[in-house]
Amino acid sequence: MKKLILTTLLLSSASTAFAHDSVIRAGHLLDVESGTYATDQYIVIEDGKITDVGNWSRLDTSDDYIDLSDKYVLPGLLDSHVHLTGDSKVHGYKRLTRSVPRQAITGVRNAKRTLDAGFTTVRNLGAAGYADIALRDAINDGDVPGPRILAAGPSLGITGGHCDNNLLPAEYKAKADGVADGPWALRAKVRENKKYGADLIKFCATGGVLSKGTDVGAQQFSFEEMKAIVDEAHLAGMKVAAHAHGAKGIETAIKAGVDSIEHSSFITDAGIRQAKAKGVYLSMDVYNSDYILSEGEKAGMLEESLNKERVVGKIQRESFKRAVNAGAKMAFGSDAAVYPHGQNGHQFAYMVRWGMTPLQSIQAATINNADLFGWSEKVGTIETGKFADIIAVDEDPLENIEIMKTVSFVMKGGDIHKD
Repeated sequence: MKKLILTTLLLSSASTAFAHDSVIRAGHLLDVESGTYATDQYIVIEDGKITDVGNWSRLDTSDDYIDLSDKYVLPGLLDSHVHLTGDSKVHGYKRLTRSVPRQAITGVRNAKRTLDAGFTTVRNLGAAGYADIALRDAINDGDVPGPRILAAGPSLGITGGHCDNNLLPAEYKAKADGVADGPWALRAKVRENKKYGADLIKFCATGGVLSKGTDVGAQQFSFEEMKAIVDEAHLAGMKVAAHAHGAKGIETAIKAGVDSIEHSSFITDAGIRQAKAKGVYLSMDVYNSDYILSEGEKAGMLEESLNKERVVGKIQRESFKRAVNAGAKMAFGSDAAVYPHGQNGHQFAYMVRWGMTPLQSIQAATINNADLFGWSEKVGTIETGKFADIIAVDEDPLENIEIMKTVSFVMKGGDIHKD
């Protein structure tokens, strides 16, 4: 093995870049596929990628290294459903006070909080004015710290439905960026999002909890409209995520060919079987109900939204348990912005409480999401050739899943962001 040029770790802030070549000594390295630990391992990193992994005794060097010998080391986490430009304290009519530039600045703060929580790659499912795409590009250019972002741009929705702006009277003629009706108008919206840099498409197949005047279980878009969205997106090489609570909307979206169902609250056993048969991932935000019901009124959430959540939250968690028991493909999606960014890791314990093993919850946020994102060759495991996205916690998460709330070390692409 060639002589390694290692760098002394000197951290002066919470976001310190780490130079060209480095080595990590990992006390307990989790193989997220098998659920087994390899003890006293090294991880060699060059140009932001992992170039070698092996037993520390094989490494012939006395140079400095990053000492995680007393830690439990995992791949960087992935969240399939966030809204980085959203603010958990700004809901309902308060959202009318936030301009797109202000939302983009909020996104800078939230991106760092998300990365510090150990989430090194996320899907941002909906943002006004393409603010998430600007944030993605700023992170990629090194202007601000944050996770890798797959950005959807504006969510597609029907006139007056979830994903439209229903807070103002008719004379304001307010309409959200992604609103369109009819198959060809929706194809045009997909093309527009692609034109301005979207990585994937998100559309609202049913009503929602936090929108004014929508029935959370009611289908939005006809099958023909959903099929037009999916076909156009897939032609452009983009995956499609469908916001869907109600059973009929879920089943129609799956039939139309979506890649993931977000929320999935009222999914039936037939819908679960349909998702399994089609290989569709279910992304179910089973943590945030507690925050909505305890903090939502202070954040400006409408009383009708709180009433909807009082019904939806428990049903969604029971649906989650049925989906896990049935062997459906499960993603880790938190819907961060409904609750504070940076608390993404709080969801692991809720996933375990509602039917998953600790390993399954971690797999949802690593190898499952990597597959859903189409990035299995880049992220999700600690292997040669993948991005050096590495986190560490102080206790064994397979024994104490609560430890995933407090990630103590975060590396993204070979750069240390938290220690």
